Amino acid sequence: MSHTRSIALASALAAALVLSGCGAEIDSADGAEASEKKVAVKRCGESVPYKVPQRAVAYEGGSADKLFSLGLTEHVHGYVMPPANPPVSESPWASEYAKVKMLSDDLLNKELVVEAESDFVVAGWNSGFSDQRGITPKILDKLGIQSFMHTESCFNYPGHPEKVTPFKALYTDLERLGKIFRVEKKADRVVGDLKRRVAAVEKKAPTGGERVPVFLYDSGTDQPFTAGSQVPPNDIIKSAGGRNVFDGLDERWTQVNWEAVTKAEPEVVIIFDYGDQPAKKKIEFLKKSPHTKELPAVKKNNFFVLDYNEGISGPRNIDGLEKFGKYLGELKS
Repeated sequence: MSHTRSIALASALAAALVLSGCGAEIDSADGAEASEKKVAVKRCGESVPYKVPQRAVAYEGGSADKLFSLGLTEHVHGYVMPPANPPVSESPWASEYAKVKMLSDDLLNKELVVEAESDFVVAGWNSGFSDQRGITPKILDKLGIQSFMHTESCFNYPGHPEKVTPFKALYTDLERLGKIFRVEKKADRVVGDLKRRVAAVEKKAPTGGERVPVFLYDSGTDQPFTAGSQVPPNDIIKSAGGRNVFDGLDERWTQVNWEAVTKAEPEVVIIFDYGDQPAKKKIEFLKKSPHTKELPAVKKNNFFVLDYNEGISGPRNIDGLEKFGKYLGELKS
C-alpha cells in the first residue's frame, strides 16, 4: 500500500485545531519521576512495561498523526515515510512534522532505528514491523528499544493476536499511547472528539432498505487488492451507511478476483489514492477493463477517492468518514 485536496485539507485542518492544541504535559504532578517509572500497557494481546519515551520514531503517517494529535511532538525524534505515503505537507499536523526529523523515505529497518538512538518505535504488524525484514517488537525488546503496534494490525500478530473493529482499534491506540506517555486526559479528549464526529455521520446516514454496495479498489490488474473487514475503510463504509462488498472477508488488505467484484455489483467504487499509484490511472483502468467497465458504479461514474492516510489507521480515518458520508448523502438525494 497505505476527493479534492482542498476539501480534504479544509476538513483535516479543522480537525487538527481540535485535536492538536499545545504540547502535551504529563498528567502526573511529579513529571520527571513519573517518566522513569514503568507502566503496563498492552501491545496487541501482550502486556508490556513502558517508561515515557523521549526519542520516538514513527512509521507512516498514521503513526505520526496519532502521536502529534496527542501533543507529543517533543517526544518524537523523527519519522519514516515510504513512497506510498502522500507528502507530510498535506497533513493537518504539517507544522509538527516540520519540527522533527525525516529519517527515511523507505521501509522501516532495525539499523535506522538503532542509528537514531530511538527508545520507542510505532508501526503496524506487517506494515513496518516484519519478520522478513528483521525488525519486530521482540527483536527491539532484546535491544532495549520499546515498541508499539497499531491495534488494527494485531489481527494476525503471532502469539499475541488482538481483534477489534478498526475504529475501536484507533481509539484503543490513542488511549494506550496516552497511558504510555502519561497524557491520559488529553487522549480522552481526543478520543471523545473522534467518537462525536463518528456519531454525527452515523446519525445522518441513510436508514432502511438495502445499504449501498461499495467496492474499495486498492490496486491490481490481474487480481484486485481490496479491503477486508479488519481495516479502517470497512468502518468508514459502514458508518457512512454503505456496505463493503467484501466485509465478509476476515482479513485486512487482501486479494480477491474480478469475478467476485462483478457478482457483487457495487454501486460505488472507492479508489485508494497513494503516492506511487495515483487515483486517476486506477479510474482509467476500471473504465477500460472488460472485468469492470460494465459495473454499475463505473457506468454511473460513482468514484470516491480516499486518501492513503484516511485509509490506514490514524485520526484522519474520521476525515475520510466525514467526506464519504457527505458523498453518499449527495448520491442518495
